[in-house]
Amino acid sequence: MEMFDTHAHLNWREEYKDDIDQVLKNAKEAGVTHIMLASSDIRDSQISLDVHEAKKDCGVKLSCMVGVHPETASSFDDAAKFQLETWLSKKEELGIVAVGEIGMDYHYDDASPVAEATAFIYQMGLAYRHDLPAVIHERDACEDTLFILRSLYEQKLLREVPGVLHCFSGSVETAKILLDMGFYLGFDGPITFKNARKAPDVIRMCPLERLLVETDSPYMAPVPFRGHRNEPAYVKYVVEEMARLKEISPEEMAKITTENAQRLFGRNT
Repeated sequence: MEMFDTHAHLNWREEYKDDIDQVLKNAKEAGVTHIMLASSDIRDSQISLDVHEAKKDCGVKLSCMVGVHPETASSFDDAAKFQLETWLSKKEELGIVAVGEIGMDYHYDDASPVAEATAFIYQMGLAYRHDLPAVIHERDACEDTLFILRSLYEQKLLREVPGVLHCFSGSVETAKILLDMGFYLGFDGPITFKNARKAPDVIRMCPLERLLVETDSPYMAPVPFRGHRNEPAYVKYVVEEMARLKEISPEEMAKITTENAQRLFGRNT
């Protein structure tokens, strides 16, 4: 069973500084063939690029996204814009296949809604101009996120396959709006929790060809590792639960979600 973890923060060195080689080995042994390295600010993006280069012979295919997360949107200045443009101009050489994670998050007040929207819209423009998918984070900001995405969609400023709503936690109704715009939906450990509510219904509704699996490591480890540090090897528990909800085999779900990820991020990913 070959799996693609489409969102993992292995660049967080405090979490993985002592055993990243073992974590990558665990992933390979579990059947993970691809890992997408997520980023949340400029420094974080640089570390992702460094990990990609340093671990390119680890036996698991690594790819990168670069971007500024809404929680760090107050740091989105001209220097950040210049750095992102510089990286994206060399995307093939550097292994960059997406812009992210970007979006809107009103759960914390680390940045103002205006700063978040400004950074989000600019980076969606980067994704469009550089013909890359966007990896979008949304938390407690559904209405404003949809407003921005609808506006871009209506202005024809989204790619035909615009990206993924990572760690999707919205309703079936919201999911349908996003699917109609061409987005994929990514799911991770919380779908294995007993208190999972919206996600199971969304997964049952969502076409198989629009589903992605992820871990969001080191966060949100699935059952039976809930409460512990997460790692890409645990994506198999997300695959198994998603397969159960769609009434297909884990092997088939792994195959489908890997093909979906390759279609979104590029066949050479």
